[in-house]
Amino acid sequence: MEKAKVYFTKKITSESLVKLYDKLGVELKGNVAIKLHSGEAGNQNYMKPNFVKDIIEHLKGTVVECNTAYEGARNTTDKHLKLMEDHGWSKYFKVDILDSDSDDILENKNGEIIKKNIVGAKMKNYDSMLVLSHFKGHPMGGFGGAIKNISIGLASTAGKLNIHTNGKENPTEEDMFTADHDSFLKSMADSAKTITDFYKGNIIFINAMVNMSVDCDCCKVAEDPCMKDIGILISTDPVALDQACIDLVYNSQDSGKDHLIERIESRNGLLTIDSAEKQGIGTKEYELIDIDE
Repeated sequence: MEKAKVYFTKKITSESLVKLYDKLGVELKGNVAIKLHSGEAGNQNYMKPNFVKDIIEHLKGTVVECNTAYEGARNTTDKHLKLMEDHGWSKYFKVDILDSDSDDILENKNGEIIKKNIVGAKMKNYDSMLVLSHFKGHPMGGFGGAIKNISIGLASTAGKLNIHTNGKENPTEEDMFTADHDSFLKSMADSAKTITDFYKGNIIFINAMVNMSVDCDCCKVAEDPCMKDIGILISTDPVALDQACIDLVYNSQDSGKDHLIERIESRNGLLTIDSAEKQGIGTKEYELIDIDE
């Protein structure tokens, strides 16, 4: 497979997001969904609206999210919309909770662990998608980037339970924390494949390597960042994009990387990237193009 192109800038500004998008040279058309993380109530590390405002307005996009499968400020549509208001998303943008009404099922007949992905039914209302991911650690996945954002992130409440429990019938919230861990990582890859198949190339991925805590934006009590910000990356290939971010962490001279690497390795997080490549979502082979040079 040909190497994927991943564009990179050290300049972490709202303008840089638009510059990267234009440099990529792929146009998202029609009704554009902007998938990002709304940030759990109490979390301090999630990407804020003013940072992503320019690119969302540039694409005339709608911010989309799905409800969670655990207690918190985002497990019902009413609470999630209130959080969107509290965090400033609905002040600047149209927002849409994709599973507020009903679910749809997307199939992956070649899935290694799960053969179906349960997503919000409103996803079909969008012609294309920009996936804006905050690259950081994660308590269960080891790290969160583009692949996680289109798997767990785009799954409905029922879909999140399905992925976390490796397709168990009638799962409970408790089952999410007792299921086989490596199978969960592979299930994320299985579900991500249904999303890239659904959009058929009309999807672009941005990872912002900022506020890199070992914890996810889903944690209401999260550790502060352990590394200095690195930059922003964009690609049409989520596998290459996540791999490039991993490599930038490992190759960093920042001593704080050891804490993040421990989180990634202790959760076997790289298995998700390997599984996504095996699913044919993308390739780990990439060319990193610094647009600042």
